[in-house]
Amino acid sequence: MPKKEYGQACPVAKSLELVGERWTLLIVRDLLGGPRRFQDFHTSLPGIAPALLSERLKAMEEHGLIARRIYTEHPPRAEYTLTDRGRELGVVIGALATWGARHLHPESVVVNTDCGHEVQLRYFCPKCDSRVRGATVTVRRRRASRAAQDTGRLRRQAPRRSPSAMVAPKERSAREMTAKSAASPPPKTRVTR
Repeated sequence: MPKKEYGQACPVAKSLELVGERWTLLIVRDLLGGPRRFQDFHTSLPGIAPALLSERLKAMEEHGLIARRIYTEHPPRAEYTLTDRGRELGVVIGALATWGARHLHPESVVVNTDCGHEVQLRYFCPKCDSRVRGATVTVRRRRASRAAQDTGRLRRQAPRRSPSAMVAPKERSAREMTAKSAASPPPKTRVTR
């Protein structure tokens, strides 16, 4: 699959390199409903050429988005299901469906199948236990994990020496004492009654 490479160190660009090809997300959409066979896609995706469908399914399998199970040997026939990794794209499909229903296809609405009510997608911070406004959400690199630091995989730079560290020990102690006395607050007095 990734034929397009954006050359950006960005999770959106990297994701699009994998799932941004035409038909890929529609295949995921169909598989969210359960296992599908090759001929099922021809019914639900009119216009996709068999060779292109085969190419997309093979690439999605290679990237761990779907799993293929042969259900008959002669002739060979396969059934496709989403892997856990592929199922995680359900949120993406839901977000696209919500946006599309709002702006491009207002006859549609995204609903909860249990109650029939319209659903909404929102950002949520589990650490703060609260909803988050979209305007306050951004993408940034993860901080290094504590385990990685402890095992020494991340090397810390040696602290730079300050000019006072380069002064002879006797001069430094006099300078430090003067600096400490100037920077330290007056001693606290304790009042007892």
